[in-house]
Formats: sequence, C-alpha cells, structure tokens
Amino acid sequence: MDTKKNKTDAFNHLWSANSDWTQVAEQGGPTFIVEGDGVRVKDLEGNEWVDVNGGYSSVNIGYGRKEVAEAMYKQMQELPYFPQGSTSIPAIKLAKKLSDITPGDLNRSWFSSGGSEANETAIKIARAYHKRQGESSRYKIISRRGSYHGATGGVLWAGSGDRSDYEPASYPGMLYAPHPDPYRCELGGDTPSECAVLCSDAVEKLIQFHGESSIAAIIAEPIAGASGTAVPGDEYWPNLRKICDKYGVLLIADEIVCGFGRTGEMFAVNHWDVVPDILCVAKGITSSYSPLGATIVRDKIADVFKGKDNIFVHTLTFGGHPVSAAAALANIEIIENENLVDNSKAMGSYLLQNLNQMQKQRRMIGNVRGKGLLASIELVSDRNTRTHFNPEMRLGPRLSEKFKSRKMILNPPVPYINLQPQLCSKKSDIDFIVSNIDEVLQEIENEVY
Repeated sequence: MDTKKNKTDAFNHLWSANSDWTQVAEQGGPTFIVEGDGVRVKDLEGNEWVDVNGGYSSVNIGYGRKEVAEAMYKQMQELPYFPQGSTSIPAIKLAKKLSDITPGDLNRSWFSSGGSEANETAIKIARAYHKRQGESSRYKIISRRGSYHGATGGVLWAGSGDRSDYEPASYPGMLYAPHPDPYRCELGGDTPSECAVLCSDAVEKLIQFHGESSIAAIIAEPIAGASGTAVPGDEYWPNLRKICDKYGVLLIADEIVCGFGRTGEMFAVNHWDVVPDILCVAKGITSSYSPLGATIVRDKIADVFKGKDNIFVHTLTFGGHPVSAAAALANIEIIENENLVDNSKAMGSYLLQNLNQMQKQRRMIGNVRGKGLLASIELVSDRNTRTHFNPEMRLGPRLSEKFKSRKMILNPPVPYINLQPQLCSKKSDIDFIVSNIDEVLQEIENEVY
C-alpha cells in the first residue's frame, strides 16, 4: 500500500472533523488505522495504539468483533435496504429490543442515522406533540450551558457548542439553564446536593419566568461527557422529572454517550430511577460498527400521533437501515451476554480509584469524577483558586504529543482529559492508561511549575 500517496490524497481531498489538513500534514499525519482488536488498533506501519476513548466514546464492545460484521454481511446479502413505505425484520426486532431494555414505557422508536439526528427528532416530536394537544404556544426548548447535543443546525444551539461561525448567536426558542457541575457550580453550591437542588430550581424558575404555556421540553444529558463528565448530585434528575410533570413539559434524556453500559448501567437515567418522556441513543447502540440513532418515546407521547390526521411528518433516508439494525442487535447481544455493563461498573470504579490516587500526587489535577467508564480529569494551574491554565501555554497540543509518543490515541479538550475506554477494558488496560497519563502529567508539571 502506497502510504505516501494516501497521505497526499488525504491532504488534497479529505476534510476531517475539527482539524486543519495543513497542520495535520505538518505533523506527519493523518494516522491511517487499518485494524483493531479490543481497546487496541494498528496503523499502516504496524504500530499498535491504545484508543483511550474508543472512537468518539462509542466503540463500546471494542474493535474486531466479527459477530457484528457477520450479522451485517448476512443482512446485506438478504436485504440491503427496503422499499418506500415498508420496513425490515431487523428494524422491528430492534424496536422491540429497545422497548425491553429501556426503563418504563419507552416503547416506540424512531430510527435515524446518528446522535444529532436523534436529538433533532426528539425536539420535533416534542413540539409536534404539544401542537397535537392544542398547545401550539409550547415551542421553547430548555437546554443547559455546558451540554452538547450535536452539530447539525437544530441542535447546535442546544448547549454550548462552538457557534462562532453561525449567526444568529442565539436561536429562537432556545433557553439555557445552569449546568449542574458540583466542582464549578455557577449558582454557588458547595456540595453536589446543593448544586443539584439549586440548578434544578433554576429550571423551574426559568419555566415560571417564560410561562409554562411556552415551554415544550427540557433536553439534558444525564452526565455531560463533553464538558468534563460532570456528574450531578442525586437530587437533580428526580427533581427535573417532578418539575416537568408539574408544568406539562416533556423531559428528553440525551443518552447518545451515556447509553448502552457506558456509566455502569444500561442507561444512565437508571442511576436515579427516572423515566424520561423521550430517550435519545446512538454511538453505543451499534458500538459505531454502523451508523444508527434512535429516538425512543413513551406510549403517552407516541399515542398522540395515531391516526391519519396526526401523522408525525418526518423522514430520514437511512433511518432504520436494516444493516445497521442487524449490527445493533448483534452488538446488544454481546453487551448482554458478556456482562459488559457490569464490567463497565467494575472497571470504572477501578479507574476512579486510580485517578483519585493520582490526584494526590499531581498538583495540576483539580478534580476527577465519573460513573462507570465515563470519567474525566480537570486540569488547573492552582487548586485553591481552581484557575485553568493560560491558553497560550498550548497545554492541549503538548499533552497530545506526549500521549502520542506513548502510542496512546488521546487528544484532550483541555482543561479536561476525558477517559471513556471500551466497556471490554481489563485492569491491565486501565493500568496502562493511568500510568502513562501520570507520567505525562509529571513531565508537564516539571515544565510549568
């Protein structure tokens, strides 16, 4: 294989996510990954790397599971797609399986191609639901500062994604509530419980200020993975459920990252025994072996759209693709049969135990937190003031380069080092990740202090 030609073609034609092709070329990249097994992948030169965050926090079962590939191949041979107005057996089986494993009466699934589409669909369902109920004034969506719900036009404004290139800066109908981060509670809570109560109370006050008749839904990640894995206090999600019930607002749980065992439960809302009105999934539903997302709704929501005059008008060409559905079924079977949810809980506990120990030795670690194999380190220049490092220090690129030298694929969005390894991780994998991070942070400390 002509590596030089591939790199030239990549430079001339490939537009990768969140990267500049000129800079990538100057760094000798991009890295061509050609195979994988478990938590490890190999590049074109035969070098082995540990993929610390399993793709985009999404390869839950790990690389190289031929069972999924075989299920996809079999389905591709039988039926690669479906005629307009019909469906496929894998899609039906997957919808039933999701009904079985999600909490409460989340019984009906709308399939899409990925997480952004799943969240877009949820918002459309919420607004359409209220209109069908005779409350067309309910169109506003409450999201949270510090959350991330996708990169497409409808959900880019839900949370705190980079919108600097896109005007207007605010989107009609989007409202923002505080982010329940116990380490940096913007409302001044000193404990996780205080922060949880203050932040959930702020949601209620936002509803009251704008008028409950104008609010369609609240969308929130149970644990916000992109912004440092902030785990809310235990009061937060039950309070959200009560507030939504009180004011007739729909509760949308974005489990794109959290779902399918990532947090040590099949779904993160299970930690708080909360049943959202709409639950959005992607990533781990297929472990990224094939693109797929799903918007799963409770019966009381779905039933409003029964009848020819109430049809939810929404179409996505690849939604419910039979090959992706077959991949999802094989993936979920592996998660269940190999007890990967329990392994995520056990290995996550082991990971946090090691990170907490590391924090005692590394002065630049301000905070560690997580649930299951969804964890994060927050870096600070001063623990007492919790001040972040000056961006001019280029801490992120420096860390990435040091991790790269240790054959770790880990590009931290400083001030955070997010750690979301595959659910099949073993203690030896956790030890490798932790020991190398510790060495890198020690080197950085020697350079900056």
